[in-house]
Amino acid sequence: MQLTPLIAVHMTAATAAVVIGPVALWARRGRTQRPVLHRAFGYAWVTLILLTAGTAIFIRDFSLPNLGGYTAIHLSVPVVFAVLFGAFYALAKGNVRRHRVAMQMLYLSACIVSGALTLLPSRYLGHLLWTSVGLA
Repeated sequence: MQLTPLIAVHMTAATAAVVIGPVALWARRGRTQRPVLHRAFGYAWVTLILLTAGTAIFIRDFSLPNLGGYTAIHLSVPVVFAVLFGAFYALAKGNVRRHRVAMQMLYLSACIVSGALTLLPSRYLGHLLWTSVGLA
């Protein structure tokens, strides 16, 4: 696999989502809530995570165990769409707690866990990382 414009967009959106996600989550915590900051960073994060999941649909890897080029990490794509829908549906119904928990779990699973899995030596980004530090 090589770095294509699609993969570059995917990695850029994913990295930005990892970085700004905590700001959106932090802005609604504690005594001092910052709703404007939360909403701005929240919408930016949702846009980035949708872009990340959307581009992932078109990134296929036939070198790893796959089904039609789709690997196990691609299972996170429908999860992202479903959880985002559920989180905003809960918010529309006034269930702020369910929205908060869904978004926290989505950040943890989509950004942290999936991000960590991309650093495995068999994945494209992991291969670049581990060969550049001389460990693979």
